[in-house]
Order: sequence, then structure tokens, then C-alpha cells
Amino acid sequence: QVRERLKQQVAEMKEKFPGFRPGLAILQVGNRDDSNLYINMKLKAAAEIGISANHIKLPNTATEAEVLKCIASLNGDPAVHGFIVQLPLDSDKPINTEKITNAVAPEKDVDGLSSINAGKLSRGDLGDCFIPCTPKGCMELIRQTGVQVAGKRAVVVGRSKIVGAPMHDLLLWNHATVTTCHSKTSTLAEEVAKADILVVAAGKAEMVKGEWIKPGAVVIDCGINHVPDSTKASGKRVVGDVAYSTAKEKASYITPVPGGVGPMTVAMLMQSTVESAQRFLEKFQPGKWNIRYNELTLKMPVPSDIEISRSCIPKPIDQVAKEVGLLPDEVELYGQTKAKVQLSALRRLQDQPDGRYVVVTGITPTPLGEGKSTTTIGLVQALGAHLHQNVFACVRQPSQGPTFGIKGGAAGGGYSQVIPMEEFNLHLTGDIHAITAANNLVAAAVDARIFHELTQTDQALYNRLVPSVNGIRKFSDIQIRRLQKLGINKTDPEALTKEEMNVFVRLDIDPATITWQRVLDTNDRFLRRITIGQSPTEKGFSRTAQFDITVASEIMAVLALADGLDDMRMRLGRMVVASSKRGEPVTADDLGVTGALAVLMKDAVKPNLMQTLEGTPVFVHAGPFANIAHGNSSVLADKIALKLVGKDGFVVTEAGFGADIGMEKFFNIKCRYSGLRPHVVVLVATVRALKMHGGGPAVSAGVPLPKEYTEENLQLLAKGCSNLSKQIQNARMFGVPVVVAVNAFKTDTKAELALVVQLAKEAGAFDAVECTHWAEGGKGAVALAQAVQRASQAPSNFRFLYNVELPVTDKIRLIAQQIYGASDIELLPEAQEKVALYTKQGFGNLPICMAKTHLSLSHDPEQKGAPTGFILPIRDVRASVGAGFLYPLVGTMSTMPGLPTRPCFFDIDLDPVSGEVNGLF
Repeated sequence: QVRERLKQQVAEMKEKFPGFRPGLAILQVGNRDDSNLYINMKLKAAAEIGISANHIKLPNTATEAEVLKCIASLNGDPAVHGFIVQLPLDSDKPINTEKITNAVAPEKDVDGLSSINAGKLSRGDLGDCFIPCTPKGCMELIRQTGVQVAGKRAVVVGRSKIVGAPMHDLLLWNHATVTTCHSKTSTLAEEVAKADILVVAAGKAEMVKGEWIKPGAVVIDCGINHVPDSTKASGKRVVGDVAYSTAKEKASYITPVPGGVGPMTVAMLMQSTVESAQRFLEKFQPGKWNIRYNELTLKMPVPSDIEISRSCIPKPIDQVAKEVGLLPDEVELYGQTKAKVQLSALRRLQDQPDGRYVVVTGITPTPLGEGKSTTTIGLVQALGAHLHQNVFACVRQPSQGPTFGIKGGAAGGGYSQVIPMEEFNLHLTGDIHAITAANNLVAAAVDARIFHELTQTDQALYNRLVPSVNGIRKFSDIQIRRLQKLGINKTDPEALTKEEMNVFVRLDIDPATITWQRVLDTNDRFLRRITIGQSPTEKGFSRTAQFDITVASEIMAVLALADGLDDMRMRLGRMVVASSKRGEPVTADDLGVTGALAVLMKDAVKPNLMQTLEGTPVFVHAGPFANIAHGNSSVLADKIALKLVGKDGFVVTEAGFGADIGMEKFFNIKCRYSGLRPHVVVLVATVRALKMHGGGPAVSAGVPLPKEYTEENLQLLAKGCSNLSKQIQNARMFGVPVVVAVNAFKTDTKAELALVVQLAKEAGAFDAVECTHWAEGGKGAVALAQAVQRASQAPSNFRFLYNVELPVTDKIRLIAQQIYGASDIELLPEAQEKVALYTKQGFGNLPICMAKTHLSLSHDPEQKGAPTGFILPIRDVRASVGAGFLYPLVGTMSTMPGLPTRPCFFDIDLDPVSGEVNGLF
């Protein structure tokens, strides 16, 4: 009856919440035959009822720490509603059973063995605890007799924590007068004779005699004992703790052994699991996070970013992780406010549907920026804290170069920030430092290899590259790969001919073709051109080189585009650092450095978890430049976030610079490699930038705005909306609906904001919305969030701009003409040579990553609005083969910024007492 009732309840749950199933986990240590029998009974019952049961079996060599780690993982798994540890624990190692049972989360402890559940039962909190399954089954059997428990005299024989003690409490709180007897009770027969209800769980065969029993008593026999019986094939039979044959003559009801309490115990385990699942559904809707949002206390005028950040106490980051459905063993804590997320989370969630994918981009900006990051954070705060949608922001990690240079931090601003902002803007979890180390290891390997090849014979090089250890030479795996690349299918180091040895040991790097530079995450203009190798120990081998800023390293782009450890490792190996004197590409794999790079990057590949001011989750991962790289956060962060939010949730990511740069690369490069398809483009515009495009004077940081920007000027604004119209057209070219977010400043007038909204809609935007999230947080972006929700339901016909199989020049021309408005392109001689070289080397089918100014749709930063008819000059083309793109250089492009006259670090200091960071970011 119980099983049929539960089966019906589970069916109703599945109908109401499609895809949901109550989950039961059974943890076993060792391999006891009796435990295996009991577990199989439970698994069979669960399958019959429709419960998803998972049997986790640890070996008998498992330590207490290993068992506790497994329990912690199951405690955090939202798909597990009931969880039992099969006792006894069959381990060779000492394990404290009490510690193990108490480690099970009370809300999942369907065996009712934890001290918390036992304590609640002893206090009479029957509706707020789990009751051990055997006493619960006994109580159900008593109820089935129709005998009223209240007022009856009950006797419990046995005082174990599993049956006797909880049975006493259960009868007591059902209003029976209860006596507990045990091995030290001297008048056991007399006490038993008084019982209207008798429960025996003493573990002694037929200890309670039939003649002791009060006529008409209800007898529940929990014992399972084996006694000799020569008539049985096994030589023994199973009996209970009560002498059944005589007791049944006196009792009104009695449970048989076997077949009485045992099946009810299993049924009650199933019932407790279903009850736990029902409690879960009352608190959490499947697919809906149970998240605590922070309520903002808005102030006017708006305080500094650092003041706002400090005024909000972040939630512990492990709480954020739990709220979004990450398991404890998928999260590596870096203090209280940031954590790394293991890639195992993506594997666990791989069958879950993705949420809706939103990219935030902008019109062509002023040098001051137009608030894409702020809009990204404001939008997710609105979707989460105000509209109660599952939502994740995925943003880039900022470089310390701009942070201490002219731009400052990138955590958003005002009441739409990632917090703590100083953690976000500084070292975070060290990913950029790992990239610096990996990049410079490659640079060192390049110059060292050239040096060693110049100063050693083939045999000497071979002896060092493949040394004899205890008289035996052996190729490493990476050397085997190099031999295969050379067409040498040999694995015995002694079998190489002199010619094979020569091509194996000599990369013959042409120094003039080296494209790999050293990097540093600091703006330092004096490292743009340097001479290396001037020490006498380098024997006259010197060359001109340079430093780039770390976020310009190809390794950063590799990190951002990799979709796993193995993919990252392969991309690192494919990175081309130079060409040989024969014109062949030399890769990191040829240098033998791939494995070492993967080791240096093994933690950096895991996305970083943080939160917004209002408590919505944020992934901060990777930060490639948006000029010579693709300017987007990592594929891995997006993929994990899309699984975590579920099919009705949202992931909002940001593309660097304007739509002509970051958004175009998001679509043509990032989406091409990730396989993800966006649902909505949010295009950020400001009155200030549009006035600049209409012919307004130049603006720069630290200088008061000219009056054209502080006074209403609808004519100037309308003229500048040509840039907005073109960027809307660019987004729609990819088949994705566009929502324009008009980021309002205090100097904007209502008429100006209304004009931008009107012209945006006329230009083809799905919707256009005024936003005040900088001053009001998520509240100021609710209308934007609602527009994004509507747009995400609209038809989307996503498509790439070009086929990668087209010739390199054709792909460049398509971007120049379709996205920038150029009439044609002009490849300068060096660019023509590179196109021919990369095509010959087999890299012609890579996507294109245009490196041009972000301050104009054209190559000339002074050309504002939406220029047309210009010729786009391509002065050079370079390859990031590991990342997977070619990047044409349009005009002059520095990969190492310099410091301004008054850098941001003038305003940054440390409080010597509290240790807090003071100043501006």
C-alpha cells in the first residue's frame, strides 16, 4: 500500500515538474554480503516507485577523510534529496561511525541517524525531522491495526540509537505511556505483561516468551536472528526476538519474521525520500535558484565606486556557489569573496539545456568609455534581484596596465559593480600572472634554442636533447610528436640516421621571423623596443625585441577560446613562434614546451566566481585585448554559466570596444569555436558619444566636458546617431535581435534621451530603453531587462559574416566593407607577403581578427559618425595559430601601452591600520 501511494506521488511530481525525480544516494564502504543484500532491496524498491537511486561504493581501504569528502559532495548535490550511509562500515581503517552519520546533512538524513534529527525527535519536533526508518515502519504498522496509541501503555525492549531509543520517543510523542526495557531490566517479564503495545528490538533469539504477553496486545518484532535447524538446507532458520508460535496465541496483532518489519523499513526509507523531495520542491522550484539578493541603500549624490563597494558586505562565495547549484567539490575557495570553479561542473551538467545567451556591446565609444561593463552588471542585477530570473554575468579580467594607467578598473561603476572591486581589479586568482610566466617561458625557449643550435654540433645537441640515463636513451612524448611531424616513424633513439638526427635537433629558427615577444602586465612604453643578448655569456648573439602587455599574449587568447584542458593544451602546442630558415612554421610543440605551458595554465583554465553588489553571480575569466585579439571573456565560463542558469535563465557577456570590433569578433570567432548561438545583442549608447559623432569637440579624461555635452543640442545628437544606426545594422547583419540601452548621464535631457530611443527603433532595433543603473543599480535597468526577455523570445536566425574557406583577402574585404563601411582594402607589401606565407603554411582558413582603432568605424580615429567610401589600409598580417585566427594590422597598433602624465595610481593607497585599499579604481 505504501509503495503504491508513493508511486502515485512521484508520478504527480513528475507531471507537475517535468524532468524532476526524487533522488536517493546510498553510500557503502566495503563489500559485506548482508549490506549488498539490503542495498539491492532498496534499489529495487526505488526503481519500482520511480525514485532515482545512486549506489556509491567505496573500497574497504577507504579512510575516514575519504568517506567524509564523499558525504560533503552528496550533501551539496541538489539532485540528491535522501542520503543514507549503509551500516556497518566495512573498512580496514579506523572510522568513527558517529562522526560519519552526523556528517550527513540533516535535511537529507532520511535514515534519521544524525544527532540533529535524533534531538528533534526527542523534543517532539516530529514535523521537522526525519525519523529512523524501522521505528517509522513500526509506527505505520501499529496505525494499520486501528488501535489508538494515545493513552495506551507501551513497552519497548531495547535501547539502540537505530530502533529502541527513537521508538520510545515516537510512541511518547504519540501520547502513549512508555517504558523502555533492556538487558539490565530485572523484571522484564512483568513489564512486558503490562504492555498494550510491545516493540521488541533486543537482538536475542526468541527472548520474549509468549506467556509473558498481555492478551490482545499489539506485538512488533524487529529482531532478525539465526538459529540452528537441521531441516533447512542451510542448517539454520531466521527467527525474531519474540517466540512467535506461542506469542501469536495471545497477541491481537503480531509481525512475522521474516516478512514483517523488514519490508516496512525499506518502504519507510522510500517514504522519507519522497517527503524530502517534497520539502525540496516547497523551498526550491526545479531549475530556479534559491538565492539571497542584497538590498541596495541608494544615496544621492552617488558616492565613489570604492565607497559603494565597501558599503556592501559580500555573501561568502561558497554560499553563492551553493545558490547557483555548484557542488562543494567543484569549487576551490580563494578567500571569502572569490573562488575557482572546476571544469568537472561542465561535465556533470553536460546534458542540461542551455539558457539564453546575451552579448553586450556598444556604439563607437569616446576615450572615456560608454559604460558597457556597468550596463552588463546593471542588466544582470535587474534580471536577478528584481525579475527573479536565473542569471550569470560573464566578464573579462582587467589588466593591471590600464588599472594603474589611464583607464582605471573595469568592475562596472556606481551601483552596478562586481565586488569586492579591489580584488577584481588586482591579482584576482593569479591567472594573468600564470599567463605571464607561460608566455615568457616560450620566449626564453626560443632564444635559448637559437643559442644552443649556434654553439653545438648535431651530436652534442642530440646527446643533450635525448640524454642517456643508465645507458638508455628514450624519446619523450613531445619528441615523438616532433618525429612524426617530420615524417620519421621511429621510436628507438639509436635508430636515427645522421640526416634524421639533423632535422630533429635543428629548428633553424630565422631570428628575423620571430613573432613571439616577452610580456609584462604593466604599462611601460620603454619596453616597446629593446635589445636582448648583450651579456658576454651570450657570445655575441643579440637581437632587437620588445615587450607586450600580458593581455596581448596569444596565451590569453588561447585561454579565452579553449573549451577544456585538452583543447587548451593542443592550442598551446600549435602556437607559432617563428619560421625556420626553410620558411616552415616553428611551434611551441617543436620547442618541446607544450606540457610545461599546460602545467603553468592548469589552474588559470578554471573560471573565477565572484558576485555583484546585489548578490547575482559573476564569472570573471580571461581578458584578451579587443584589438589584436578578440576581446571577449572565456568560452568555458559562458558554457558553465549557460548550464547553471537552465533553459529559462540568462547569461550576459560583454564584448570589448564597439560593435564593429568586439561584437564582430564575438560572432565570427568566439561563437564559431564555441558552437554557442546568441539570442540578443544589447547595444550601449550614450548621448555624449553620439554628440561626438555628430561633430562635437574631442573629450579626454581629467578635462571638463565642453558645453556641447552639458547643454541640450538635438541637432548635433541626431547627426551623431548615424553611428548608432550603423552599429544596429552591424548587429542585425548576424541575424540577432538588437536592444539599445541608452545609458543616461545626469547632463542628458529628457528630449535627448527620447530622441535616441526614437532613432534607434527607426534604425531597426527590437527595442530601445533609457537606463539609470549607474545611479540606481538593478532597479534602473528593469525596463532594459524586460526588453531583453521579450527579445530573447523573438525569432533569431544567427549566421556568420563569412565562410572561413574563403581566401584571406576576401575575408578581410568582407569585414571592411560590410562592418566598417569601406569601399575596398589595400594590402601593403608586407601584408601581401604575410598572406601568401600563411596561406602556404596552411593557415589561410582561419577566422580574421581585425586589429584597428576602436575610436572610429574606419582606420582613422578622427573620422567619427559612419564614414563610407574610404580605403582600409592593411599594413601587416600576423597569425595567432594556437588561438585560431589571423590578425591584420590596420594603421599603427601598440601592444604595450604607456603611462599618462597623471596615472591612476596617484589616487591609490593602502590603509596601514586596516590593510584596506583606498583610492579610485
